[in-house]
Amino acid sequence: MQQPSAVHDTFVIERHFQKTPEKVFAALSEPAKRRRWFAEGDHHDVEEFQSDFRVGGVELLRYRFKADAPGPVAGMTLTNESRIQDIVPGRRIVTASAMSLGDTRISASLVTLELLANENGTDLICTHQGTFFEGAGDPKMREAGWRTLLDKLASELSE
Repeated sequence: MQQPSAVHDTFVIERHFQKTPEKVFAALSEPAKRRRWFAEGDHHDVEEFQSDFRVGGVELLRYRFKADAPGPVAGMTLTNESRIQDIVPGRRIVTASAMSLGDTRISASLVTLELLANENGTDLICTHQGTFFEGAGDPKMREAGWRTLLDKLASELSE
């Protein structure tokens, strides 16, 4: 039997922030704040970041991995292009995106970020539904990446 050409994976990450849903939503949606936690990183240089935060708007992130990047990606370019599918201010953001490494499309995904107010701040539920193509690596790497991103979001919110 031939191996499937796509691997499907869904994961859910829940985080709590001691900030109001409005403050968490601002960090998720305002381009300067979003760039700091979502785009910037120690192992790559951002070459392009655009954010048109509205339903139907596009977010484009392109970065080049540095020579000291872990794994076989040193010097390669990663591009993530997302289209915003739904926005409910202070409550929900849904994006559909495609990711490429160099000229090779490696995945497509739907990401839903839900914000739930509680007496101590905000619970965030991140649901990632992905299809990973040849060359995408293990889908668990994407979950680890989102966990790191949400750690960076927590740092952004602590400032």
